[in-house]
Amino acid sequence: MVLAVLDLGIDLDVWPWIWLSIAVVFALVELVVVGGSFIILPWAASAFIAAILAFYDVSIEIQWAVFVFGGGLLFAVMYRWAQRFMKEHTMDPGVGADRLVGLTAIVTTPIEPDDTTRAGRVSVDGEVWGAVTDGAYRLAQGAKVRVLAMKGTRVVVAPLAPESRRNPPSPESDASSQNRDQT
Repeated sequence: MVLAVLDLGIDLDVWPWIWLSIAVVFALVELVVVGGSFIILPWAASAFIAAILAFYDVSIEIQWAVFVFGGGLLFAVMYRWAQRFMKEHTMDPGVGADRLVGLTAIVTTPIEPDDTTRAGRVSVDGEVWGAVTDGAYRLAQGAKVRVLAMKGTRVVVAPLAPESRRNPPSPESDASSQNRDQT
């Protein structure tokens, strides 16, 4: 009775080609649709093994067992391997533009609090980026800032020193502070 259910009324000489077709279709779906995430690949491999068994006239029950349980076993093994691989090979948190977060930058074009013109710019890691502040204060050209986050294609910055949060000093007071530093 079990044989009648598992062979689905299909001639046993056709099963090797059915298993081979299933293996090819599953592998193509894995590569094209699922994008190589190895979700269906274990069952493609087990269907291929079932096809080999079918060519050697192994009973249909064993073919189905190899397909179902072999695919499940391969999936479990691959899942455990992928988990271990992901733990051992973690990517650095700063990948892409996020690599700039936490770096020090220099304001190249003053950054206004409202910045409706999107004119604020900073130089960070040898690149010039559009910038916005994290608060309601103006950052003058030449101020050192820290990159806090990415907001689209712009960096969100905050001044390194608390005194930078105020409006920038006038050129006269800046010159007097330089004279003080030289003495």
